[in-house]
Amino acid sequence: MSRPRNDTLLRALLREPTPYTPIWIMRQAGRYLPEYNQTRARAGSFLELCRNPDLATEVTLQPLARFALDAAILFSDILTVPDAMGLGLYFSEGEGPRFERPLRDEWEIRNLQVPDPGVHLRYVLDAVGQIRKALANEVPLIGFAGSPFTLACYMIEGRGGTEFLGVKRMLYARPELLHTILDTNARAVASYLNAQIEAGVQAIMLFDTWGGVLSEAAFREFSLRYIEQVLSQVARSGNGLRVPRIVFTKGGGQWLELLAATGAEALGVDWTTDLGNARARVGARVSLQGNLDPAVLLTPVEAIRAEAQTILKSFGDGAGHVFNLGHGVLPQTPPESIGALVDCVHALSRRSS
Repeated sequence: MSRPRNDTLLRALLREPTPYTPIWIMRQAGRYLPEYNQTRARAGSFLELCRNPDLATEVTLQPLARFALDAAILFSDILTVPDAMGLGLYFSEGEGPRFERPLRDEWEIRNLQVPDPGVHLRYVLDAVGQIRKALANEVPLIGFAGSPFTLACYMIEGRGGTEFLGVKRMLYARPELLHTILDTNARAVASYLNAQIEAGVQAIMLFDTWGGVLSEAAFREFSLRYIEQVLSQVARSGNGLRVPRIVFTKGGGQWLELLAATGAEALGVDWTTDLGNARARVGARVSLQGNLDPAVLLTPVEAIRAEAQTILKSFGDGAGHVFNLGHGVLPQTPPESIGALVDCVHALSRRSS
C-alpha cells in the first residue's frame, strides 16, 4: 500500500520535511456547513448519521469538497465505545450527549465488558472502508477515539457539561472502582483503534478532552497511565505503512513532557500554550498540532490571517507542525472563514524549493 498522493500530513506527523504546513480542522465536518445540516436532517438524528456508513461517508467528504484540506477525519463520535458497552447513548437537542444507563453501582462497573468492534461497531469500520474508497488515496484518513479517562467522565456523569463531581468523588473515595472502568476503557479503545487501522485509517488521534480538569497527581494516575496503556497496545503500522498517533489533552499544556513520553508521534496543543514554547520543550521528540483559538474564525479575514501568521512564526521553520484549531470548530463559524484559513496557512508556510 502506498502513501496518499498528498501525504503532507503524514510527513509532518512523522517530523519529515514538507513543502508547506499541512492543515486539517477538528470537527471539520459539522454544523457550520449547510450541506452537513441537510444530511443530518435526512438521517433524522446525529446518532443515526453516525450509524449510517453511507451518510457518514458523505459528511466526511463534504469539507474536502469545499476546502483544500490535507486530511479527512472519520465522521463519528467518541461515545460510540461506551454505547457499544450497553450504556444507551442518546442526544438531547441543545443538551449534548447523554447515557440512559450511567455507571452508578459497583456491580455495573465490575460487569463492564470490552465490546468487539467488528460486531458492535461494525458501522464505523464499514464507514472507514467506504471513505477510503471515496478518497481514492488523495489525502489520508484520520481515525480517532476518546481517552479512557474522558470516556469515564461521560460514563459516570451520564452527560457532558458537568463539574465531574461524580468522577472526582470516585477518584478520591473509591479509586479502585475508577481504575476498573479505566482499564476496561483502555482495552476497548485500543481494540477499537486497531480495528480502525485494519479497516484503513492512516493516522489516529486520542482525544483526552477532560484530562485537563485533574490535578497533576490525578492526571498521572488516572489519565496519563491509561493513555500509555492504549498506545502500548495500538499498532504502529497498518497495511505496511507507519500510522502516526496523535494525543491531545485539552488544558494539558503543563504536561507536554509527560505526554511526549507516552510513545505518541504527535501532540495536540490548545491555544493556552504558546507553540514556540511547546516546541522548545518537546519538539525534538514529537510533532505538534495546533493551535488557533476557534473564536478567531468569527472575525474578519485580516484577523484570521494575522493570527495564523503568529502561530506559524511561533513554531518557526523546520518539520513537525500540523496546523489546526486548539479545539473543535464552532457551529456559528462562517464556512468562508475556514477557506480563508486553509488558503493562508498554505500560502504563508510554503517553503522555497
